[in-house]
Amino acid sequence: MLRAAFLLLLLAFAPHLRAEVVDVGNAELARLLAAGVPVIDIRTAGEWKETGVVPGSRLITLFDERGRADAADWLAKVRAVAKPEQPVILICRSGNRTRAASRLLAEQAGYRTVYNVQDGIRAWAKEGRSLAPLPPTAAACSPGASC
Repeated sequence: MLRAAFLLLLLAFAPHLRAEVVDVGNAELARLLAAGVPVIDIRTAGEWKETGVVPGSRLITLFDERGRADAADWLAKVRAVAKPEQPVILICRSGNRTRAASRLLAEQAGYRTVYNVQDGIRAWAKEGRSLAPLPPTAAACSPGASC
């Protein structure tokens, strides 16, 4: 009986045991993009407007300008882009916010492989890598909204 309970408990937490957050640099980000792994940019609309975005990235704000987050709403939007069994890449300005977001996906939402762009969009832009202008639909996103 005790052994069966232990096995059930182990199975319940199995996705979390295999969860992995991998810090990546720009070369690996480019390789993953080419392989079709979705990129989620968690910055605010103002930040997207300021720098542009990695081409093809999905724009899903996690923390607003005041540092507040609606994790449940954000997770629902992320799940529409990638399911927990699929790899996903997170990017922000410098890699700090995505560290927290990566842990959220891996440890609480059951994502198996989360790639954290360790130096964010700043390093991507500094290397002269491709940036796309903010799409018109995202440009209309009001401050404080989760777009």
